[in-house]
Amino acid sequence: MNDTIFITGLVLHARHGVMEHETEVGQRFVIDLELTADLTESSHTDKLSDTVSYSNVVACTTAAFKDANYRLLERAAGAVADSILASFDKITAVKVTVHKPHAPIPAIFDDVGVIITRRRS
Repeated sequence: MNDTIFITGLVLHARHGVMEHETEVGQRFVIDLELTADLTESSHTDKLSDTVSYSNVVACTTAAFKDANYRLLERAAGAVADSILASFDKITAVKVTVHKPHAPIPAIFDDVGVIITRRRS
């Protein structure tokens, strides 16, 4: 069974980027998560211990995302995906979207970012 837990719009300030001012001042990033897990048991028992705590996922994501100053969004998103899979046995796959709405690009745009999907092997 492939059920989904999602967390969208997690806003974090971090110092990721290629340009020097990005690593000094930092900027706002927005993270969306889709977690694949079998939620059959928790849908019957109504026990938090039978599912994945959203709060714990947010804490894990925040720590992984802010743990280092990454040059690339791809690396930051990969760190989040790897950390979630390592920390939560019930999660079989994770899709991490990292939005960088204030990327230093000389253009008018709404958003840029990356989407990384990882599955437990």
